[in-house]
Amino acid sequence: MADTSTEADPDEEIMRATYRALREHGYADLTIQRIADEYGKSTAAIHYHYDTKDDLLTAFLDFILDQFKDTIHEVETTDPEQRLELLLNKLLVDPTDHQDLLIAMLEMRSQVPYNDQFRERFRENDEYVQYLLRTVIDHGIKTGVFDDVDTDHVAQALMILVDGARTRAVVFDDEDSLETARRTAAEYVAATLVTDN
Repeated sequence: MADTSTEADPDEEIMRATYRALREHGYADLTIQRIADEYGKSTAAIHYHYDTKDDLLTAFLDFILDQFKDTIHEVETTDPEQRLELLLNKLLVDPTDHQDLLIAMLEMRSQVPYNDQFRERFRENDEYVQYLLRTVIDHGIKTGVFDDVDTDHVAQALMILVDGARTRAVVFDDEDSLETARRTAAEYVAATLVTDN
């Protein structure tokens, strides 16, 4: 389909500029001016859309979550075991290509105790991922692929494993933690969920 629009969506352009600025400067040194420099327009052009830096970064977290949701929906298999494995692989993605952004996101996460907007967005993200995990596990239970387990407990255990591995990968630049988490998740799923049928 031909692109008939002549102008890019300003909100999306600002989000992409924020992404670049976060990668370049990190959360602590991020300013509206630095985002504006990446955007190629004045700070007034950004303030036209977002009143404060926190408002902009809250919108950015929404943007990142929407992109994550899109990648999850690309998983086409309906086989519960394969779907769970693919979902965990997407959650434990190698951070090499996005190291600077992941560091900035970890910095933003550290602001959660002090910033209600950030807390709400990170909570929404966590609840959405756990919902996806529970849905796959419930489907596996209904189809007899997985044992009847406490779905909430298993989803939370997998989420804790993912969070710990991603944090170690960023804080300690420890890519091995992701592979260890993948193996541990597979072992946990095999021991906890997979039926002996």
